[in-house]
Amino acid sequence: MKLVDSISKEKKEFIPKEKGKVNIYLCGPTTYDDAHLGHARSSVCFDLLIRVFKAKGYNLCFVRNYTDIDDKILKKMQEKNQSLEQLSEFYIKSYEEDMRALNVLEPNHKPRATHFIKDMIKLIQKLYNENYAYILEDGVYFDTSKDEKYFSLSKRDIFQNQSRLENEVCKKNESDFVLWKFDEKFYDSPFGKGRPGWHSECIAMIQSIFEDKLDIHAGGIDLLFPHHENEATQCRCAYNYEICNYWLHNGFVKINNEKMSKSLNNSFFIKDALKLFPAEVLRIYLLSTHYRAHFNYSLEDLQMSKKRLDKFYRLKKRIALQKCDNKFENEKFQSKISQEILFVLEDDLNISKALSLLDEFIVNVNLKLDKDGKNKVFKQELSRSLKELCLIFGFGFLDPSEYFQFGVSLEERKFIEEQIFLRNEAKKNKDFVKADEIRANLLKHNIILMDTQNGTLWEKNNAEKNDLN
Repeated sequence: MKLVDSISKEKKEFIPKEKGKVNIYLCGPTTYDDAHLGHARSSVCFDLLIRVFKAKGYNLCFVRNYTDIDDKILKKMQEKNQSLEQLSEFYIKSYEEDMRALNVLEPNHKPRATHFIKDMIKLIQKLYNENYAYILEDGVYFDTSKDEKYFSLSKRDIFQNQSRLENEVCKKNESDFVLWKFDEKFYDSPFGKGRPGWHSECIAMIQSIFEDKLDIHAGGIDLLFPHHENEATQCRCAYNYEICNYWLHNGFVKINNEKMSKSLNNSFFIKDALKLFPAEVLRIYLLSTHYRAHFNYSLEDLQMSKKRLDKFYRLKKRIALQKCDNKFENEKFQSKISQEILFVLEDDLNISKALSLLDEFIVNVNLKLDKDGKNKVFKQELSRSLKELCLIFGFGFLDPSEYFQFGVSLEERKFIEEQIFLRNEAKKNKDFVKADEIRANLLKHNIILMDTQNGTLWEKNNAEKNDLN
């Protein structure tokens, strides 16, 4: 396995700290709003990494945190007149619903910042006792001048991007950041009642769960500075070791070629995208651009990803392969196509090549089925290959009929089934004109009928909403 490390900017062979085991920490969401496409892309990209490690037989410990105390959360609490716990529970539940829809594997641990306050206080006290921190009127600050390796992760200097730094005039250095904010409404500590600064949360959770055994720290490129830089410096100064061996960052999500952000009012929520297309279509779309590259969202490209996934489900339907499990249970990935795709994904998740191999595979097996469609042994081997590919990519788990009926309401389904019943009755009575009229009327609403040995099946032709009444 080779990965491009964010510090060296070079592709490095992955060597775990413990043989056969991989420890990964991914910065998760701040729980004050629904998850947007930036959250989805980070989760989906690194879910692919986790799937590759699992497919290669590694014992994996994956941690994704929740920042459930933060200035933005406190502001939202006031707006909604809710407690910290109520607000966090609501948005954590919402986020996890989105992750399940996108087939993101469940982490081994999902720590919340508020559950690690004692660990943060212990960390800050250690930094203060060893003269890496100082106290001002509004809180405890980290003295970045005490770490000669500060900026080694982001490769910046003190004069760059000051807008991303905290600029209190009393700080010793422009780059110093708050560890503990004094606030009488919150937690007791040796330095005074308050709450943690954002940059101390992750390092406290990582040290508590992994100590010095973290292999990979992942997150969006927007976290590289100052968040990850500030995590790294606290770890060096408090514990005298580097927080991890490999830093991985996914690129920005852009909307119409502009960086997605709350300030530009162009954030696109996952839930909005899932109203337009099946969740697996959004997943394959988010995966289709290499994780380190910036990603530009467009409905046209999303539609192209649907066409690619349609071909996968057409093949599943052709060999009568139904719903598959999204679970790794000591699988051995033995099919030729799985081994080929895993080989290219081991090269820093070369998704472009992997999806190209998938497209080629689907074309070739369809040609073989055209020539030898009754070959049961081949169909069994093909079923196994497709199940393995589902686990590697994280899509293709649905029953084909469920996939192709996306976007049809219960009321519309009832109408379609009634029309199919009336059509069947017309055919029994040899009223083929009426039967053809019913088929044509449904087709106007993008509903396609297919007469099979198992009865009449139907599917929706595209993702557009149509009123069937």
